[in-house]
Amino acid sequence: MSLTLLNVIAAVVIAVGFAALNAAYLVWAERRGAARIQRRPGPNINGPLGLLQPPLDGIKLMAKQLTIPGGADRALFIAAPVLAMFPAIMSFVTIPFSETIVARNMNVGVLMIFAFAAMGSMSLLFAGWSSRNKYAMMSSIRAVSQAVAYEIPMLITTITVVMISGSMDLMEIVRQQSGSILHWNIFPIFGNSHNLLMPFSFLIFFTCTLAETNRAPFDLGEAESELVAGFHTEYGSMGFGLFFMGEYANIVIGACLTTILFLGGWNCPFGLFPGVWWFLLKIYLLIATFIWIRWTFPRTTIYGLLNLSWKILIPLSLFNLLFTAGLLKVF
Repeated sequence: MSLTLLNVIAAVVIAVGFAALNAAYLVWAERRGAARIQRRPGPNINGPLGLLQPPLDGIKLMAKQLTIPGGADRALFIAAPVLAMFPAIMSFVTIPFSETIVARNMNVGVLMIFAFAAMGSMSLLFAGWSSRNKYAMMSSIRAVSQAVAYEIPMLITTITVVMISGSMDLMEIVRQQSGSILHWNIFPIFGNSHNLLMPFSFLIFFTCTLAETNRAPFDLGEAESELVAGFHTEYGSMGFGLFFMGEYANIVIGACLTTILFLGGWNCPFGLFPGVWWFLLKIYLLIATFIWIRWTFPRTTIYGLLNLSWKILIPLSLFNLLFTAGLLKVF
């Protein structure tokens, strides 16, 4: 077995551990954050500050039996949770956490992440179809239509950044934002883009990230008040656990991609001390914003959700793309 293959296998194992640890303690952070916003205690009994609650919940999930409802498509029912987790794990392999910490750098890293993200939508469709549950089926249709609608402005905005950087290599995109904070892509004029619309590009991308990860106020695929528990209504045990881990892994991937494309990656805001700690600080601040938004804003309607993408975000992202192309041609 070659050394490269061993490195990739080791990277996948580390990515699985990182995703599991993130899922466990981001749930804890979300529950504590929700409790603080809603003025209630949250988990605070098992361990100091309730820190032992996530591993206990994980043990409970693993100890339960995986039940398959009668009439369900057994193969697809089992494959759907695995397919929900697999793309997120593979995306971690090409994410550069610093100049030296990256499992496998690729010159088409942006393309690879979007290719695997498209696979994630299939898991939602498989879960709803195979469950033979009308609520799960309606939920999966909603979730796929939402994913398709928001992938378009997200991809167009990413193309804008790729045009500015002249590369789909994630490390190269970060390198071009090195220096002071004004060189980050989110800031106009002083960075590489000379584009006054880059802050709006960041807002479009961040909004699409919320929608792509099924986060409130865009969690129409899991609207408990309408569709029981959404596309994973019939799932329990580690089937539900894999969906849960996949969702939080996708949140981390979205925060990582936002940091790389717009916030300078591992570069320090003051031009000093670049490294993995700055990268982690940025992504967890973004995740904290995700949590704050979820427990602050009410859920929108399915029509409002789709209209926001097709009527507002897609035209804005297309205009930004053409405007950026014009600026690059002039300058």
